[in-house]
Amino acid sequence: MRHLLLAAAAIVTPAHAQDHAATVRIMDEGLARSQVMVTAQHLTDVIGPRLTNSPQMRAAEVWTQARFKEWGLKNVHKEGFDFGRGWWIERSSVRMVTPRPLQLTAIPIAWTPPTAGTLSAPIKVAPMKKASDFAQYRGKLAGKIVLVSQPGEVSERKRAIFERLSDEDLGKLDSYDLPNHDPHADARELKNADFEKQRDAFLKAEGALAYATISYRDGKLVHGEGYMFEAGKSPTLPGVQIAAEDYRRLARLAKIGQTPTLEIISDVRYDDSDQQAYNIFAEIPGTDPKAGYVMAGAHLDSWVAGDGATDNAAGSAVVMEAARILAKLNVRPKRTIRFALWSGEEQALLGSLAWVEKNLATRGNAGDPPLTGERRYYEWPKRWPINPRPGYSELAAYFNVDNGSGRFRGIYAENNPQAAATFREWMVPLQGLGMTTVAAGRTDGTDHVFMQSVGAPGFQFIQDPLEYSSRTHHSSADTFDHLKAEDMRQGATVLAAFLLNAANAAKPLPRPPLPTQPAVTNPFSYPDPEETN
Repeated sequence: MRHLLLAAAAIVTPAHAQDHAATVRIMDEGLARSQVMVTAQHLTDVIGPRLTNSPQMRAAEVWTQARFKEWGLKNVHKEGFDFGRGWWIERSSVRMVTPRPLQLTAIPIAWTPPTAGTLSAPIKVAPMKKASDFAQYRGKLAGKIVLVSQPGEVSERKRAIFERLSDEDLGKLDSYDLPNHDPHADARELKNADFEKQRDAFLKAEGALAYATISYRDGKLVHGEGYMFEAGKSPTLPGVQIAAEDYRRLARLAKIGQTPTLEIISDVRYDDSDQQAYNIFAEIPGTDPKAGYVMAGAHLDSWVAGDGATDNAAGSAVVMEAARILAKLNVRPKRTIRFALWSGEEQALLGSLAWVEKNLATRGNAGDPPLTGERRYYEWPKRWPINPRPGYSELAAYFNVDNGSGRFRGIYAENNPQAAATFREWMVPLQGLGMTTVAAGRTDGTDHVFMQSVGAPGFQFIQDPLEYSSRTHHSSADTFDHLKAEDMRQGATVLAAFLLNAANAAKPLPRPPLPTQPAVTNPFSYPDPEETN
């Protein structure tokens, strides 16, 4: 009894060093009485895929807030930001009807319009990667379903589909990322961001009836990503993504003169009733209102080919479970612990970017033109200077979870060597759970990125990849069956321990300098002529 009372006292007393007793209590609750898989199962099997502003995402917004309140979290609320249209799939079908009948594996591309009932037409294979490709197809696409991807060859995997990180793998991660500022690459990114709109306009003008792309993975997996979600900027033609094996079959038949006819039913729906998307927040209040706050986050939205399990019901459930653990233990941290479930991550990190702009910093000058939609992702981090908001220094640490359901093996220091030493201390009682590595370098592509870009202390964990990159990421295989319960229990436990340590630390985690506009890394380079056409 004495040991339990001492451990409980340690949890509610602000600490100046890591509190190992508190970590042990967190481990007991998180590993022995976990609810993380119950949370993940509801988000996937019951609610299903959560495309931003879809009915399923609205359901997830309501349900996650209710759970936070049920667990005793405070200040549970949602915050809106400008996004665009809701969209979802009621039903869809793609069939080859000639030269023989065959049901194809396919999915409507997000935010494309529906077909008017069943659309039946021959195909035309017309690969297009850039606007200069359009000229060769003028006058050849009217009345056709246009296959706009290069068929390519069957891929041969060089790595296993399912992987766990070895000690050698972990050792290779510890590398400081050198900066590379390349204006040519920046311009190329902006140009590529507009290509989908240009292609849609060209196909419409040429009289095409619909278009199809090839899935970028073999194995009959489909994904269906699309990015024309802004109101008034939706695609004009129905679009489908076809499984690679089926797409190549169509292209081969067309090549030998037996041009297939397809039937497409795309019964998809738009919802323009509320064009705000919503981030969800909850917190455990701190005892020192001047100490700032620490934060954990994951994106709640997903694509729709599967149920959004590993990307990112897994991360959302881990963040929610860390909140439940700490609330169950009735912690009273020095700093407030805040939990965020982001929206619009899959469409350019728009939810976390909106929060950064509101709470941390803006970028650019007052006269800069406004940015909307996907272009915010590409242009916002290229604007200078960075303008900190009054609350900029209040964020003491942010931890992001968005790499599938794999076991936490360590943490990336995100080019912040001062923080690395602190993380190693916090990991001492967690090493038996597999937390052994602090990697120096940066990670990208998810919701801590814009925090890092303004010099805020945002971090992401090292996770076993499992089959995330090889099979489940954004795909039709992203279902509950591919979540690893033991790994997720471990991840939520580690996250809860890191949050409490950060909340009770004597000082916030050290920050890097406020970023300023970098010099061109290679001032003598020339753009590739192929990439400027």
